[in-house]
Amino acid sequence: MSLRARINSPQEQGSRGEDAHLVGSYRAKLLEEIDLAEMSALAPAERRVRLERVLGHIISREGPVLSTAERSRLIRRVVDEALGLGILEPLLEDASITEIMVNGPDAIFVERGGRVEQLPLRFASHEQLMQTIERIVSTVNRRVDETNPMVDARLPSGERVNVIIPPLSLTGPVLTIRRFPRSFTLQELIGFGSLDEHMLYLLAGLVQARFNIIVSGATGTGKTTLLNALSGLIPDGERIITIEDSAELQLQQHHVVRLEARPPNVEGRGRISIRDLVRNSLRMRPDRIVVGEVRGGESLDMLQAMSTGHDGSLATVHANSAEDALMRLQTLASMSEVEIPFPALHDQINSAVDVLVQLTRFADGARRVTEIALLDSHGGEPYRLTTVARFAARPMTADGRIHGAFEHHPLPRRAADRLHMASQPVPAAFGVARSTDQLATREAV
Repeated sequence: MSLRARINSPQEQGSRGEDAHLVGSYRAKLLEEIDLAEMSALAPAERRVRLERVLGHIISREGPVLSTAERSRLIRRVVDEALGLGILEPLLEDASITEIMVNGPDAIFVERGGRVEQLPLRFASHEQLMQTIERIVSTVNRRVDETNPMVDARLPSGERVNVIIPPLSLTGPVLTIRRFPRSFTLQELIGFGSLDEHMLYLLAGLVQARFNIIVSGATGTGKTTLLNALSGLIPDGERIITIEDSAELQLQQHHVVRLEARPPNVEGRGRISIRDLVRNSLRMRPDRIVVGEVRGGESLDMLQAMSTGHDGSLATVHANSAEDALMRLQTLASMSEVEIPFPALHDQINSAVDVLVQLTRFADGARRVTEIALLDSHGGEPYRLTTVARFAARPMTADGRIHGAFEHHPLPRRAADRLHMASQPVPAAFGVARSTDQLATREAV
């Protein structure tokens, strides 16, 4: 195959054949001609410019003769290999890719528009993939080896990275990179079909009236995206403290304090958990607390904060339905070192949680709000959920799309009164129930 074909063909870009040898050869020549000590003193952008200039001189001196486009592609590939993340570098620059999944050196998948596809790319070897992984984790002062075969971290540029290697992974080193999500407004989410305008007005009123809101959904349903959009509805004068495992929220208000958990260092010390941050946030005079995701004992602290003067707080939880979210909160809260009986946790959730917003990712990749439910129970009563909005999906059409309609149901009188006291109108599409018979209520044990 010609050099032109090897450079241009995606099928060959990560192969083990001549192309890998070509890139490796120029990488070796590049390393011979640069001063590593001098390079380490340069900023990353300057380092890349210097390498590209030196490599350009090498190609001009030693050949081969290439067109301008071919020369640029070759320089890019060699410098990416020497300095960046090799074949992953163009994927990280592709804004349409939301997730990169490397299942060993031979299988690279990406998610675009909610759909997963395999790319015709591969690493030259197991060793090259490990070098890329080590380069990634070293940027956050972490290491990965047989004694520490799992790493979960956030890159300085915002991407979330998870690594698991043999012997835990039987398919070779596995690398998952989740892109830093762009901040979307609720109006933009309406344009995507994630919700409708009536639901937007209702959610805006609930946030302004300081209802405690839990955003629930499975992995990849858009919980953080919706949480960020809802957080944008908080009045600008309030003191907001955000707490996240990996910082993704991008609030635009002026009085925002961002806290991020810290993993243990290479010696296994220095870990600061979400729970530590939630506890500390209560001493920081917050008007609102926004927790990126509750996944352990911090749920108890969050629930206590919600029910003791920090109304209007928001959080997300992994769950497949509104009922499941309540059960999961109860289970997570029981993981605290404080031993509290389940009935007491049940009371705490009834007292703390006001609204559950359920998100679902459908088979066609669309992410939608499939339910907004109000928790309308008290004390030791069984959880009583009142659905005020839901998405009624229709069967998949021949073109692989799932369509449906958003339905709206009356609000309970108590919720409507609370909105009224906060000067927030009840959207006409919902209205207020005149009797319990008009409510779409169900119990969750």
